[in-house]
Amino acid sequence: MKKCIFLFATFFLVAFVACDCPINKKTVEAEAVVEFQDYGPQPFVFDMEAYTLENDLFRQTIWTGTYMQLTVMSIGPGEEIGLENHGDIDQFIRVEQGSGIILMGDDPDNMENQELEDDFAAFIPAGKWHNVINTGNVPLKLYSIYAKPEHPFGTVHETYKEAMEAEHDH
Repeated sequence: MKKCIFLFATFFLVAFVACDCPINKKTVEAEAVVEFQDYGPQPFVFDMEAYTLENDLFRQTIWTGTYMQLTVMSIGPGEEIGLENHGDIDQFIRVEQGSGIILMGDDPDNMENQELEDDFAAFIPAGKWHNVINTGNVPLKLYSIYAKPEHPFGTVHETYKEAMEAEHDH
């Protein structure tokens, strides 16, 4: 009987240790649920990288509040955001995928450029002319935060052309 209890205890101990052994553990990352819509002005917690990388449209607003707005963008190889000046709106851009250049300056005909790539960010002060151009061979995926909102609540622009047409409407 002692031998049986000993074997049972040994088996139980080995099984318990084996289950807790890091070699047998599998780390499973839960996939982020990405549902595109404008969630503002409600509180919203989400996987920013997942939303940015999943977006295949030129521009989509994810959150619009009274004093701030978040958009995600996908700019095709050789394409650009287009020359912009937001007047009294500060802007923050962060690249999650791809490479390109950002041009900024006081004069649209005389802007300095800097390289952009994965994990790079740019602050664009209110009143500065700017443009972002994809110089790589994959879509340039980025998110942009405007302080105060720049685009109407719920904005979705599937293409650059659609975005430019909409700019004339507001």
